[in-house]
Amino acid sequence: MDDSMRIARSELILGGQKSGKSRRAELLARSWLARSPAHQAVLIATAQPWDEEMRERIARHQQDRAERVPGMQTVEEPVQLAQAFASCSQPDTLVVVDCLTLWLTNLLMPVENHEQDRSRVLDPRAQIDMVLSAIENAQGPVVLVGNEIGLGVIPLGRETRAFVDALGRLNQDVAQVCTRVTFMAAGLPLALKGQS
Repeated sequence: MDDSMRIARSELILGGQKSGKSRRAELLARSWLARSPAHQAVLIATAQPWDEEMRERIARHQQDRAERVPGMQTVEEPVQLAQAFASCSQPDTLVVVDCLTLWLTNLLMPVENHEQDRSRVLDPRAQIDMVLSAIENAQGPVVLVGNEIGLGVIPLGRETRAFVDALGRLNQDVAQVCTRVTFMAAGLPLALKGQS
């Protein structure tokens, strides 16, 4: 087996858009499923269909994933990520989260909260801490996908800068608890922590 496809206890896969992050996660899931008929893989999808383009994108990802990793189940959970972990994590189950960036977006900038009671808005730090604990206490292997968006110019706008900062902190926190961190560029993995 290719060493880059060995399953770590927990792996964070970072990279830019269309860098190969999700493809690597799918390849890891396919490798996990091929090892034993008892193995299962579950994808926790965090995307929400905000508009027609996003609905089409989600449908395309679902179709591509079904072709590449036919045995992987999908659970859609845009916000309650720690709870989804708890319900999916088993010793024989690989849990893939795709992606942390959309999850943080859903947490910090919920679309439906314009008219909602503000008391229903979740505390982002508490949610992040629960996810970090879920990663550390997972019963089986975990693969998390996220965007690295802090490599460009400093964005205009206070809210955008705040989001870039929050995502950078989230990526650092998740990297600390994961046994492996991989950076993807042009479809190629670069090991940042642990062996690739």
